[in-house]
Amino acid sequence: MDHEGEFRRAALELGIPDDEISRFDRHLRLSIGLSAGGGGRVVGQLGGLPRLPVGMKWPSAGDIPLPLLLSVDCGALPRVDGFDLPGDGTLLFFVDQERDHQDSSGKYARVVYVPEGTDTAVVEAPSSRCVREPVAVGAEIGAELPLWLQERDEDEAWHEFWEDLEWEDMSSFQQQLVRYMEHDLPHLDELRALAHDLWPSGSGIVIGGYADHEVIAGIAEQTLAGREKAGEIPAIPIAKWSSRLEEERHRLTSEWIALAGEARSYEEYRTSFVIRHDDLAAARVDRVLSVTGFEAP
Repeated sequence: MDHEGEFRRAALELGIPDDEISRFDRHLRLSIGLSAGGGGRVVGQLGGLPRLPVGMKWPSAGDIPLPLLLSVDCGALPRVDGFDLPGDGTLLFFVDQERDHQDSSGKYARVVYVPEGTDTAVVEAPSSRCVREPVAVGAEIGAELPLWLQERDEDEAWHEFWEDLEWEDMSSFQQQLVRYMEHDLPHLDELRALAHDLWPSGSGIVIGGYADHEVIAGIAEQTLAGREKAGEIPAIPIAKWSSRLEEERHRLTSEWIALAGEARSYEEYRTSFVIRHDDLAAARVDRVLSVTGFEAP
């Protein structure tokens, strides 16, 4: 389906200029929300037992088997522009969330891609601890925007919105973004509302879309520090570190994409699996980065 064309036609009917629609569309990403029930087409399941290539053992970290969080049939998922998910086969997401939260090495999470036509078999669980009750899920399209273009939500206090800052307290990069929104996206509110009217979001698990902003922040900090240490960039003065970090987060937001992520919920673990666009296009799922968080009131 031509989602971009659908959005453009609807925006033009609202009287929004075509060039502004194009600018907004560069930031709009469609994602695939997964949820139980609804009676639609089943595209995968939460928990249960995995179908793995014949002879492949249950993924583990040493002698610790990793629970199966989710498996999805790529061929059954709706296609969205700019998201190079494999056209067929199965993606399986394994993670020991408590250990992954405590250990940032990534060894307690694994993504397995099983291409279509592979001989597979259901693998029995090595431990009851790594098996969750299976729940079938369906899919629907959702619309996502980067954090700096999202509408403020007073109930989500974990967001760090900088638009409340006085102009003189903003970094030069923040001022640049404000100018862009005010000058190049004067119909931002209407465009944002239209996108969410066409493709409502809010599913418990999302495939695609923007990587979690906290995950991107961590990648950006490591990237800048690594480049500085290697002498690839001049040493960044402490006074300018925050601004440079924000610029790096902005850049990496376009480079990385969420492969799968759980919605935020208090007093529960949630895992984000993120990957670079080029790695996803080549099905290099061994390069997925997983980050498990825990939200407490």
